[in-house]
Amino acid sequence: MYQRIFVPVDDSDTSNLALAEACKLATECGAQVRMVHVVDLAQFGWGGTEFLDASELQKSVKEAGELVLKQAHEKAQALGIAPECKILESWGDKIASVLVEDATTWGADLVVMGTHGWTGVMHLLMGSVAEGVLKLCDVPILLVRYNGK
Repeated sequence: MYQRIFVPVDDSDTSNLALAEACKLATECGAQVRMVHVVDLAQFGWGGTEFLDASELQKSVKEAGELVLKQAHEKAQALGIAPECKILESWGDKIASVLVEDATTWGADLVVMGTHGWTGVMHLLMGSVAEGVLKLCDVPILLVRYNGK
């Protein structure tokens, strides 16, 4: 059964459902859980921010990411799981690539993540991190979709 469950978190309702599902699986399997949150620091490093302090903005983005991870950690602990947590940094890379690289390096044997289920124009505009992970990842992936209820 699964021994190393990798869970990207972003503080959305969908992500929280995926985290709860990962915790259930981890409890059943006695698995380790690694929760990650990706912060994209490139958005403030390319210019166009001449009136702003890019390093301060990057610091704020990291702090916000750490808060997301801390809150997810507390939710996992409330469900009886003591997860390992990590902030991942993206410098303009596709978030899916950053996630798959870390999951692979960590030795995950299952990825559990939420998907927003966007279609049409929203999918075109927003893209899908889950879809990217699905295309790139070599281990099983459990996608949890939030239906708004």
